Amino acid sequence: MKIGVLGSGAMGSGIAQVAATNGHNVVLVDTDEEAINNARGKLQKILARLVEKGRIDESTSELIFSRIEFTTTNKQFVGCGLIIEAIVERLDVKKIVFSELENIVGNECILATNTSSLSVASIAAACDKSERVIGLHFFNPAPLMPLVEVIPAVQTSESTVKLARDLIDSWGKVTVLTKDTPGFIVNRVARPFYGEALKIYEEGIADFATIDWAMTELGGFRMGPFTLMDFIGNDINYSVTESVFSAFYYDPRYRPSLTQKRYSEAGWHGRKTGRGYYNYSENAVKSEPSINKVVGQEIVDRIVVMLINEAVDALFLNIATTEDLDLAMTKGVNYPKGLLSWADEIGLNVVLKRLEALQDLYGDDRYRPSPLMKRMVISGTKFIN
Repeated sequence: MKIGVLGSGAMGSGIAQVAATNGHNVVLVDTDEEAINNARGKLQKILARLVEKGRIDESTSELIFSRIEFTTTNKQFVGCGLIIEAIVERLDVKKIVFSELENIVGNECILATNTSSLSVASIAAACDKSERVIGLHFFNPAPLMPLVEVIPAVQTSESTVKLARDLIDSWGKVTVLTKDTPGFIVNRVARPFYGEALKIYEEGIADFATIDWAMTELGGFRMGPFTLMDFIGNDINYSVTESVFSAFYYDPRYRPSLTQKRYSEAGWHGRKTGRGYYNYSENAVKSEPSINKVVGQEIVDRIVVMLINEAVDALFLNIATTEDLDLAMTKGVNYPKGLLSWADEIGLNVVLKRLEALQDLYGDDRYRPSPLMKRMVISGTKFIN
Protein backbone atom coordinates (compact mmCIF):
# COMPACT_ATOMS: atom_id res chain seq x y z
CA MET A 1 0.00 0.00 0.00
CA LYS A 2 1.19 3.50 -0.87
CA ILE A 3 1.13 5.80 2.18
CA GLY A 4 0.72 9.57 2.12
CA VAL A 5 1.86 11.88 4.92
CA LEU A 6 0.88 15.55 4.98
CA GLY A 7 3.19 17.79 6.97
CA SER A 8 6.98 17.40 7.07
CA GLY A 9 7.63 18.53 10.64
CA ALA A 10 9.14 16.21 13.24
CA MET A 11 5.95 14.17 13.55
CA GLY A 12 5.14 13.90 9.85
CA SER A 13 8.72 13.03 8.92
CA GLY A 14 8.84 10.46 11.70
CA ILE A 15 5.64 8.77 10.51
CA ALA A 16 6.99 8.73 6.94
CA GLN A 17 10.19 7.07 8.20
CA VAL A 18 8.16 4.41 10.06
CA ALA A 19 6.04 3.63 6.99
CA ALA A 20 9.05 3.47 4.67
CA THR A 21 10.97 1.27 7.12
CA ASN A 22 8.03 -1.13 6.98
CA GLY A 23 8.25 -1.47 3.22
CA HIS A 24 5.75 1.13 1.98
CA ASN A 25 6.28 3.66 -0.75
CA VAL A 26 5.58 7.00 0.91
CA VAL A 27 4.62 10.44 -0.38
CA LEU A 28 5.63 13.15 2.10
CA VAL A 29 3.98 16.47 1.28
CA ASP A 30 4.53 19.95 2.66
CA THR A 31 3.42 23.11 0.85
CA ASP A 32 6.52 24.89 2.21
CA GLU A 33 9.46 24.05 -0.05
CA GLU A 34 12.04 24.99 2.59
CA ALA A 35 10.31 22.69 5.11
CA ILE A 36 10.29 19.73 2.73
CA ASN A 37 13.98 20.27 1.91
CA ASN A 38 14.79 20.41 5.64
CA ALA A 39 12.85 17.19 6.17
CA ARG A 40 14.86 15.48 3.42
CA GLY A 41 18.16 16.56 4.95
CA LYS A 42 17.15 15.61 8.51
CA LEU A 43 16.01 12.15 7.46
CA GLN A 44 19.32 11.54 5.70
CA LYS A 45 21.14 12.45 8.93
CA ILE A 46 18.84 10.22 11.03
CA LEU A 47 19.43 7.25 8.74
CA ALA A 48 23.18 7.90 8.74
CA ARG A 49 23.17 7.85 12.56
CA LEU A 50 21.29 4.55 12.55
CA VAL A 51 23.97 3.11 10.26
CA GLU A 52 26.73 4.43 12.55
CA LYS A 53 25.06 2.79 15.57
CA GLY A 54 24.72 -0.49 13.72
CA ARG A 55 20.91 -0.45 13.85
CA ILE A 56 20.67 -0.79 10.06
CA ASP A 57 23.18 -1.30 7.26
CA GLU A 58 23.97 1.13 4.45
CA SER A 59 21.85 -0.68 1.84
CA THR A 60 18.81 -0.66 4.16
CA SER A 61 19.31 3.06 4.79
CA GLU A 62 19.38 3.75 1.06
CA LEU A 63 16.31 1.59 0.49
CA ILE A 64 14.28 3.36 3.20
CA PHE A 65 15.23 6.77 1.83
CA SER A 66 14.45 5.73 -1.76
CA ARG A 67 10.91 4.77 -0.80
CA ILE A 68 10.03 8.35 0.25
CA GLU A 69 9.01 10.95 -2.30
CA PHE A 70 9.41 14.52 -1.01
CA THR A 71 7.04 16.94 -2.71
CA THR A 72 5.08 20.16 -2.29
CA THR A 73 1.92 19.10 -4.11
CA ASN A 74 -1.06 17.19 -2.71
CA LYS A 75 -1.76 15.80 -6.17
CA GLN A 76 0.98 13.22 -5.60
CA PHE A 77 -1.35 11.53 -3.09
CA VAL A 78 -3.18 9.89 -6.02
CA GLY A 79 -3.06 6.13 -5.54
CA CYS A 80 -2.51 6.22 -1.76
CA GLY A 81 -4.43 3.73 0.39
CA LEU A 82 -3.86 5.77 3.58
CA ILE A 83 -3.04 9.41 4.18
CA ILE A 84 -1.97 10.62 7.63
CA GLU A 85 -2.27 14.36 8.24
CA ALA A 86 0.26 15.87 10.67
CA ILE A 87 -0.11 19.63 10.27
CA VAL A 88 -0.93 22.55 12.59
CA GLU A 89 -3.43 21.85 15.41
CA ARG A 90 -6.18 24.08 14.06
CA LEU A 91 -9.58 22.61 13.38
CA ASP A 92 -10.48 25.11 10.64
CA VAL A 93 -7.28 24.33 8.72
CA LYS A 94 -7.67 20.56 9.08
CA LYS A 95 -11.27 20.65 7.83
CA ILE A 96 -10.25 22.53 4.69
CA VAL A 97 -7.38 20.11 4.06
CA PHE A 98 -9.53 16.98 4.49
CA SER A 99 -12.15 18.35 2.14
CA GLU A 100 -9.45 18.96 -0.47
CA LEU A 101 -7.87 15.53 0.02
CA GLU A 102 -11.16 13.79 -0.65
CA ASN A 103 -11.19 15.24 -4.16
CA ILE A 104 -7.71 13.88 -4.89
CA VAL A 105 -7.73 10.31 -3.62
CA GLY A 106 -9.82 7.25 -4.48
CA ASN A 107 -12.97 6.22 -2.64
CA GLU A 108 -11.18 3.47 -0.68
CA CYS A 109 -8.39 5.67 0.68
CA ILE A 110 -8.44 6.06 4.47
CA LEU A 111 -7.95 9.64 5.67
CA ALA A 112 -6.32 9.85 9.12
CA THR A 113 -5.51 12.77 11.38
CA ASN A 114 -2.64 12.75 13.86
CA THR A 115 -4.40 15.32 16.07
CA SER A 116 -3.57 15.05 19.78
CA SER A 117 -6.77 16.58 21.13
CA LEU A 118 -9.12 17.92 18.44
CA SER A 119 -12.48 16.36 17.57
CA VAL A 120 -12.10 13.67 14.90
CA ALA A 121 -15.86 13.90 14.30
CA SER A 122 -15.51 17.59 13.38
CA ILE A 123 -12.69 16.83 10.97
CA ALA A 124 -14.65 13.94 9.43
CA ALA A 125 -17.68 16.18 8.94
CA ALA A 126 -15.71 18.10 6.29
CA CYS A 127 -15.76 14.98 4.06
CA ASP A 128 -18.60 13.54 1.99
CA LYS A 129 -17.33 10.04 2.85
CA SER A 130 -16.84 10.74 6.56
CA GLU A 131 -16.91 7.01 7.34
CA ARG A 132 -13.33 6.67 6.00
CA VAL A 133 -11.90 9.30 8.40
CA ILE A 134 -10.13 8.20 11.59
CA GLY A 135 -7.67 9.49 14.17
CA LEU A 136 -4.21 7.87 14.35
CA HIS A 137 -2.31 9.69 17.09
CA PHE A 138 1.41 8.86 17.08
CA PHE A 139 3.75 10.04 19.82
CA ASN A 140 6.97 11.96 19.29
CA PRO A 141 9.45 10.75 18.13
CA ALA A 142 7.28 8.44 16.02
CA PRO A 143 10.06 5.98 15.05
CA LEU A 144 10.89 5.36 18.73
CA MET A 145 7.62 5.69 20.64
CA PRO A 146 5.59 2.48 20.36
CA LEU A 147 2.08 3.81 21.10
CA VAL A 148 -0.53 4.88 18.55
CA GLU A 149 -3.99 5.90 19.72
CA VAL A 150 -6.68 4.75 17.25
CA ILE A 151 -9.63 7.14 17.42
CA PRO A 152 -12.79 6.37 15.45
CA ALA A 153 -15.19 9.29 15.01
CA VAL A 154 -18.89 8.58 15.45
CA GLN A 155 -19.02 8.49 11.62
CA THR A 156 -16.09 6.07 11.16
CA SER A 157 -16.98 2.65 9.74
CA GLU A 158 -15.91 -0.56 11.48
CA SER A 159 -14.03 -1.61 8.36
CA THR A 160 -11.99 1.61 8.45
CA VAL A 161 -11.09 0.98 12.10
CA LYS A 162 -10.02 -2.60 11.40
CA LEU A 163 -7.98 -1.77 8.30
CA ALA A 164 -6.22 1.14 9.97
CA ARG A 165 -5.49 -0.69 13.22
CA ASP A 166 -4.28 -3.85 11.47
CA LEU A 167 -1.92 -1.77 9.32
CA ILE A 168 -0.42 0.14 12.26
CA ASP A 169 -0.10 -3.10 14.23
CA SER A 170 1.83 -4.57 11.29
CA TRP A 171 4.36 -1.75 11.73
CA GLY A 172 5.20 -3.11 15.17
CA LYS A 173 3.34 -0.36 17.00
CA VAL A 174 1.21 -0.82 20.12
CA THR A 175 -2.30 0.38 19.28
CA VAL A 176 -5.01 1.32 21.76
CA LEU A 177 -8.61 2.07 20.87
CA THR A 178 -10.11 5.21 22.38
CA LYS A 179 -13.32 7.17 22.10
CA ASP A 180 -13.25 10.52 20.33
CA THR A 181 -13.22 12.63 23.50
CA PRO A 182 -10.97 15.60 24.39
CA GLY A 183 -7.36 14.48 24.86
CA PHE A 184 -8.27 10.86 23.99
CA ILE A 185 -6.45 8.66 26.56
CA VAL A 186 -2.95 10.02 27.16
CA ASN A 187 -3.51 13.78 26.94
CA ARG A 188 -6.61 13.44 29.10
CA VAL A 189 -5.32 11.10 31.80
CA ALA A 190 -1.91 12.83 32.04
CA ARG A 191 -3.28 16.31 32.79
CA PRO A 192 -2.85 16.00 36.61
CA PHE A 193 0.82 15.08 36.16
CA TYR A 194 1.36 18.67 35.12
CA GLY A 195 -1.61 20.46 36.72
CA GLU A 196 -1.23 19.07 40.23
CA ALA A 197 2.54 19.58 40.16
CA LEU A 198 1.97 23.24 39.24
CA LYS A 199 -0.58 23.59 42.04
CA ILE A 200 1.84 22.09 44.57
CA TYR A 201 4.44 24.64 43.43
CA GLU A 202 1.97 27.53 43.62
CA GLU A 203 1.07 26.57 47.19
CA GLY A 204 4.76 26.84 48.15
CA ILE A 205 5.02 23.20 49.19
CA ALA A 206 8.07 22.59 46.98
CA ASP A 207 10.01 24.14 44.10
CA PHE A 208 10.34 22.76 40.57
CA ALA A 209 13.51 20.75 41.23
CA THR A 210 12.13 19.18 44.41
CA ILE A 211 8.88 18.12 42.76
CA ASP A 212 10.82 16.63 39.83
CA TRP A 213 13.15 14.81 42.26
CA ALA A 214 10.19 13.35 44.16
CA MET A 215 8.44 12.11 41.03
CA THR A 216 11.57 10.49 39.55
CA GLU A 217 13.45 9.21 42.61
CA LEU A 218 10.45 8.24 44.76
CA GLY A 219 7.70 7.87 42.15
CA GLY A 220 9.73 6.06 39.52
CA PHE A 221 8.74 8.33 36.62
CA ARG A 222 11.30 8.74 33.87
CA MET A 223 11.00 12.56 33.91
CA GLY A 224 9.60 14.96 36.46
CA PRO A 225 6.67 17.15 35.37
CA PHE A 226 8.67 20.37 35.01
CA THR A 227 11.52 18.72 33.11
CA LEU A 228 8.95 17.09 30.85
CA MET A 229 7.02 20.33 30.26
CA ASP A 230 10.29 22.03 29.33
CA PHE A 231 11.03 19.15 26.96
CA ILE A 232 7.58 19.24 25.32
CA GLY A 233 7.45 23.04 25.26
CA ASN A 234 5.41 25.15 27.65
CA ASP A 235 3.54 26.72 24.76
CA ILE A 236 2.43 23.32 23.45
CA ASN A 237 1.63 21.85 26.86
CA TYR A 238 -0.36 24.91 27.92
CA SER A 239 -2.23 24.96 24.61
CA VAL A 240 -3.30 21.33 25.07
CA THR A 241 -4.39 22.06 28.65
CA GLU A 242 -6.51 25.01 27.51
CA SER A 243 -7.99 22.93 24.69
CA VAL A 244 -8.96 20.05 27.00
CA PHE A 245 -10.32 22.47 29.65
CA SER A 246 -12.62 24.27 27.20
CA ALA A 247 -13.63 21.03 25.46
CA PHE A 248 -14.78 19.62 28.80
CA TYR A 249 -16.98 22.68 29.40
CA TYR A 250 -14.53 24.12 31.96
CA ASP A 251 -14.49 21.14 34.29
CA PRO A 252 -12.20 22.18 37.21
CA ARG A 253 -10.28 18.90 36.89
CA TYR A 254 -8.59 20.34 33.81
CA ARG A 255 -8.19 23.96 34.95
CA PRO A 256 -4.96 25.48 33.54
CA SER A 257 -2.31 27.03 35.78
CA LEU A 258 -1.59 30.76 35.87
CA THR A 259 2.08 29.94 36.45
CA GLN A 260 2.25 28.00 33.19
CA LYS A 261 0.29 30.74 31.41
CA ARG A 262 2.79 33.40 32.56
CA TYR A 263 5.81 31.29 31.58
CA SER A 264 4.26 30.70 28.18
CA GLU A 265 3.47 34.42 27.77
CA ALA A 266 7.06 35.28 28.73
CA GLY A 267 8.34 33.06 25.94
CA TRP A 268 9.89 30.68 28.48
CA HIS A 269 8.88 27.59 26.52
CA GLY A 270 11.61 25.29 27.77
CA ARG A 271 14.64 23.73 26.12
CA LYS A 272 13.85 25.09 22.67
CA THR A 273 14.03 28.70 23.93
CA GLY A 274 16.82 28.17 26.46
CA ARG A 275 14.57 29.03 29.38
CA GLY A 276 11.53 27.39 30.95
CA TYR A 277 11.04 26.21 34.49
CA TYR A 278 14.80 25.72 34.34
CA ASN A 279 17.53 27.85 32.79
CA TYR A 280 19.32 26.05 29.95
CA SER A 281 21.88 28.72 29.15
CA GLU A 282 25.52 27.70 29.06
CA ASN A 283 26.52 29.24 32.40
CA ALA A 284 23.27 28.60 34.27
CA VAL A 285 23.47 27.23 37.81
CA LYS A 286 21.67 23.90 38.07
CA SER A 287 18.64 23.90 40.35
CA GLU A 288 19.06 21.48 43.23
CA PRO A 289 16.16 19.78 45.03
CA SER A 290 15.50 19.92 48.76
CA ILE A 291 15.79 16.27 49.77
CA ASN A 292 13.03 15.47 52.24
CA LYS A 293 11.54 12.02 51.75
CA VAL A 294 8.44 12.74 53.83
CA VAL A 295 7.52 15.80 51.77
CA GLY A 296 8.60 14.01 48.59
CA GLN A 297 6.32 11.05 49.26
CA GLU A 298 3.39 13.39 49.96
CA ILE A 299 3.99 15.00 46.56
CA VAL A 300 4.11 11.61 44.81
CA ASP A 301 1.00 10.35 46.59
CA ARG A 302 -0.98 13.48 45.72
CA ILE A 303 -0.12 13.46 42.02
CA VAL A 304 -0.48 9.70 41.61
CA VAL A 305 -3.97 9.55 43.15
CA MET A 306 -5.05 12.34 40.81
CA LEU A 307 -3.70 10.39 37.84
CA ILE A 308 -5.41 7.21 39.03
CA ASN A 309 -8.71 9.04 39.48
CA GLU A 310 -8.50 10.32 35.90
CA ALA A 311 -7.81 6.82 34.57
CA VAL A 312 -10.67 5.36 36.63
CA ASP A 313 -13.04 8.01 35.34
CA ALA A 314 -11.98 7.32 31.74
CA LEU A 315 -12.89 3.67 32.34
CA PHE A 316 -16.18 4.72 33.98
CA LEU A 317 -17.07 6.74 30.86
CA ASN A 318 -16.07 3.90 28.50
CA ILE A 319 -13.28 5.91 26.89
CA ALA A 320 -11.14 2.76 26.63
CA THR A 321 -10.69 -0.69 28.16
CA THR A 322 -8.71 -1.37 31.33
CA GLU A 323 -5.94 -2.96 29.27
CA ASP A 324 -5.74 -0.10 26.77
CA LEU A 325 -5.77 2.57 29.50
CA ASP A 326 -2.77 0.97 31.22
CA LEU A 327 -0.98 0.31 27.91
CA ALA A 328 -1.46 3.92 26.81
CA MET A 329 0.20 5.39 29.89
CA THR A 330 3.13 2.95 30.00
CA LYS A 331 3.83 2.92 26.24
CA GLY A 332 2.80 6.49 25.39
CA VAL A 333 4.37 8.49 28.23
CA ASN A 334 6.58 5.88 29.91
CA TYR A 335 4.78 5.79 33.26
CA PRO A 336 6.40 3.26 35.64
CA LYS A 337 3.13 1.33 35.99
CA GLY A 338 -0.31 1.22 34.46
CA LEU A 339 -2.47 3.50 36.60
CA LEU A 340 -5.26 0.99 37.13
CA SER A 341 -2.77 -1.72 38.12
CA TRP A 342 -1.15 0.85 40.40
CA ALA A 343 -4.54 1.55 41.99
CA ASP A 344 -4.92 -2.15 42.81
CA GLU A 345 -1.42 -2.16 44.32
CA ILE A 346 -2.02 0.87 46.55
CA GLY A 347 -5.57 -0.17 47.37
CA LEU A 348 -8.57 1.65 45.97
CA ASN A 349 -9.81 2.42 49.48
CA VAL A 350 -6.52 4.23 50.19
CA VAL A 351 -6.73 6.17 46.92
CA LEU A 352 -10.33 7.16 47.69
CA LYS A 353 -9.45 8.37 51.21
CA ARG A 354 -6.61 10.52 49.86
CA LEU A 355 -8.87 12.09 47.24
CA GLU A 356 -11.65 12.75 49.77
CA ALA A 357 -9.11 14.36 52.13
CA LEU A 358 -7.95 16.68 49.32
CA GLN A 359 -11.53 17.56 48.43
CA ASP A 360 -12.37 18.28 52.08
CA LEU A 361 -9.28 20.48 52.45
CA TYR A 362 -9.69 22.53 49.27
CA GLY A 363 -13.43 22.32 48.64
CA ASP A 364 -12.50 22.05 44.98
CA ASP A 365 -14.37 19.82 42.55
CA ARG A 366 -11.09 18.95 40.80
CA TYR A 367 -10.60 16.36 43.57
CA ARG A 368 -13.99 14.68 43.26
CA PRO A 369 -13.54 10.89 43.16
CA SER A 370 -14.89 8.97 40.19
CA PRO A 371 -18.22 7.24 40.88
CA LEU A 372 -16.64 4.00 39.64
CA MET A 373 -13.98 4.24 42.34
CA LYS A 374 -16.62 4.63 45.05
CA ARG A 375 -18.60 1.73 43.62
CA MET A 376 -15.56 -0.55 43.48
CA VAL A 377 -14.48 0.27 47.04
CA ILE A 378 -17.95 -0.68 48.26
CA SER A 379 -17.93 -3.94 46.29
CA GLY A 380 -14.28 -4.72 47.06
CA THR A 381 -13.44 -5.41 43.40
CA LYS A 382 -10.15 -4.84 41.58
CA PHE A 383 -9.26 -3.74 38.06
CA ILE A 384 -6.83 -6.58 37.29
CA ASN A 385 -8.03 -10.05 38.28
